[in-house]
Amino acid sequence: MKTIFRSDLMGQHILAIDQGTTSSRSIIFSPKGSIDAIAQQEFSQKYPKDGWVEHDPEEIWESVVSTLKEVFNKCSLTPSDIAAVGITNQRETTLVWNKNTGEPVYPAIVWQDRRTAQLCRDLSEDEELVSHITESTGLLLDPYFSATKVAWILDNVEGARQQAEDGELLFGTVDTFLIWRLTGGESHKTDATNASRTMLFDINNQCWDEKLLNKFNIPRSMLPEVMDCAADFGVTKEDIIGRAIPIQGVAGDQQAALVGQACFEKGMAKSTYGTGCFMILNTGDAPLQSKNRLLTTVGYRLNGKTTYALEGSIFMAGATVQWLRDGLKLIDDAAESEALAQRARQDNGVFLVPAFTGLGAPYWDPDARGAILGLTRDTGISEIVAAGLQSVCYQTKDLQKAMESDGARPTTIRVDGGMSRNDWLMGFLSDILGAEVERPEITETTALGAAFLAGLQAGVFNSIDDLTQCWKSDSVFTPRLTKQERDQAYDGWKAAVDRIRCS
Repeated sequence: MKTIFRSDLMGQHILAIDQGTTSSRSIIFSPKGSIDAIAQQEFSQKYPKDGWVEHDPEEIWESVVSTLKEVFNKCSLTPSDIAAVGITNQRETTLVWNKNTGEPVYPAIVWQDRRTAQLCRDLSEDEELVSHITESTGLLLDPYFSATKVAWILDNVEGARQQAEDGELLFGTVDTFLIWRLTGGESHKTDATNASRTMLFDINNQCWDEKLLNKFNIPRSMLPEVMDCAADFGVTKEDIIGRAIPIQGVAGDQQAALVGQACFEKGMAKSTYGTGCFMILNTGDAPLQSKNRLLTTVGYRLNGKTTYALEGSIFMAGATVQWLRDGLKLIDDAAESEALAQRARQDNGVFLVPAFTGLGAPYWDPDARGAILGLTRDTGISEIVAAGLQSVCYQTKDLQKAMESDGARPTTIRVDGGMSRNDWLMGFLSDILGAEVERPEITETTALGAAFLAGLQAGVFNSIDDLTQCWKSDSVFTPRLTKQERDQAYDGWKAAVDRIRCS
């Protein structure tokens, strides 16, 4: 067994920046992966028009700097104890700034933003383009990704197109913007996972796709250099936290969680249960193109070797419990859902389909709407709450079945996110998946993944074997239902979904 703790390094700890959609956090991890301190700061969400979502880049930057300074006030460590910085971030969110002044030319267009939906509909008429996007980038033509956002900024901000063609503007996802700011404009880089979410990156050849750059009319000079996830991204300016520290690990949030969950073997998957749910399956060293509208993406890239993944998303996970609490007012606190669900008979025949904003993967039905089906005189609050929790598990089963259909059945499911603390929910998840579900001791897996990557490059860890040793299981949930019971329950869910689908 290799030694994880490296006494020859001046700094043993790793500082992770976790820049999310609603807040920024800085977390210091020990060389063994435990948390020393956390600082968090929320920032504004802006909705200037229907379907538009924006962030103020300066507010994002200020929130990151604030947490970087605050985190050291929450522990006895100093910047001298830090070996490296890792960054993980909300993906697809798009920023364009002037490389001479450092000033953004427009607010950050957030991944949730739908302003380019009509452009995508128009482009979808070009079947050759749609096919090329899927084959090259692994993605679907959708406003979700960065390409059409960059094009919109260049076409709608006065003077931006000319500045871009003159080589004066830079593009980046949030990680790139932070790296550029942290290094005082010395480094314009991203990693392969974030690049793979732009709809401009050829994941097969690991380079920017010239055909797509030309199609979206985006100058090559705007784009960052694409690095491995564990690499030298630059060095922070000394005046930010009192010491120049190398930035040596970067990954988009969901891929960072894959690393933080130590899902390094083909067939291992992580499923994060927050507001929604993202499930990513490690598919090994070859991209697997989905026939079920899942996304093919870069899982991580280390030492020049790319590991690929399949990704599926669920729109309503924790948001379903939030609706039970705030909309129906059946509970006062999300934590109450576990005790209520335990009182309900598991096979009560009630199904809640939370298609409040349509259905995500593998249905991609934006016009579907939610419903509660199977109500009887015996149905009470416990049954409805249980059905709400079960809906999260059934939707995960949908993703599992889609992955199986694509020839990649998940062999190990590791969970994280706030909902993963609900034992009843995790037990039913194991039942309906027919697979073991593992919950780690440290559920801050997104930030931990960034720390792991930085630690690899800094030499705090020798290899991914060391990272695997750091991962510790808190609980393992094993299936209790028979295959017949599992299939019968899932058939009921599929029938309920069929009742509410519009396409």
